[in-house]
Amino acid sequence: MSELRKTALHSRHRTLGAKMTDFHGWDMPLYYTSILDEHRAVRQAVGVFDIAHMGQVLVNGPDACGFLDSIVTSDITQVGIGRACYTLLLNDDGGILDDWIIYRLGTTSYLVIVNCGNRDSDVAWMRQQARGRVTIDDISTGRSILAVQGPAAAHLLEQILDAKVAGLARFEIAPIRTMSPQSCISRTGYTGSDGFELFLEDRHAIRIWDILMNTAATSGIMPVGLGARDTLRIEAGLRLYGTDIDTETHPFEAGLGWTVAMNKAAFIGKDKLALLSKAPMKRRFIGFELAQGPIPRLGMPLWNQEHQQVGKVTSGTFSPILNKSLGMGYVEANAAAAGTLLALNVRNQWHAASVVKLPFWKEKPKPVKLVESLTMEHNTDADTG
Repeated sequence: MSELRKTALHSRHRTLGAKMTDFHGWDMPLYYTSILDEHRAVRQAVGVFDIAHMGQVLVNGPDACGFLDSIVTSDITQVGIGRACYTLLLNDDGGILDDWIIYRLGTTSYLVIVNCGNRDSDVAWMRQQARGRVTIDDISTGRSILAVQGPAAAHLLEQILDAKVAGLARFEIAPIRTMSPQSCISRTGYTGSDGFELFLEDRHAIRIWDILMNTAATSGIMPVGLGARDTLRIEAGLRLYGTDIDTETHPFEAGLGWTVAMNKAAFIGKDKLALLSKAPMKRRFIGFELAQGPIPRLGMPLWNQEHQQVGKVTSGTFSPILNKSLGMGYVEANAAAAGTLLALNVRNQWHAASVVKLPFWKEKPKPVKLVESLTMEHNTDADTG
């Protein structure tokens, strides 16, 4: 059995007493104190995640935009410099190979964030599909990603980075000018709360982590593991690749049709999606909640009121913010409308559930004013990483 991979912050997690777990071959913190405490910290103050296991791929060249546009569902030509988009990578059958965040760093430079379990296959597939003047570099080694999430994240990072990060709009990315040119900050995340992700060389990530942890006692900040990362993303209705979406699901049934630009001339999987868009939907991705009862678990059958199976659970948790059990999964199309009554059967006991509109929890947006010093307008392709 091969040794688990470790992030640059691995020793810090051990020092903090983190409960570690194998996550796609990485030795990652599951929690430090408790999943519930860490979940609440993100919703009420600040939580910090080490997500250096995620893959970072730099796509450069005059044909970089056209290349990416041909392999993902979104219209990459509409992503401006300093902006980002969530998108899907499909196979020819319209099945989802991965979900990505693509950041446009410069005129011909893009940073692609891929799921750690798909890193090697995604990079190999991208290189196989590459055409024209484009280079594809996996720059993950020696680099980290810190996610700083929660309502107090902007204020805290402004103090640490000496920059007006509160002026960064949602899905914007900018250089951190007090660090190396390859250091960037984006207002993105996987929690549903306001927050930021910092793309840093390992040495900078270690320094920022130590500063954040040293302020924990006075700032309300907590380190957060994969356990709360999962409960937070479910509360926010966010899909997890390999669980909620995979090659057996397509964007429309997964509720991700908004990522698909069918007006584009071509992209891998478009022909199949064109056929699927004209056919009746057989199943749909839904969220559901239980007024009381057990936590829904992966693979549990979902039943209608006549106790006929109409679907399966893909994700479930107990929400400490909403104080109820939540689940997501796929059901037959006629059982997907909000308000539809469903049921779970656990240990021969029936538990009532009802379909609700996703997300389960949503933070109220706050207007922001852009600050020039944090935009990418004056950044050159040579300054990106």
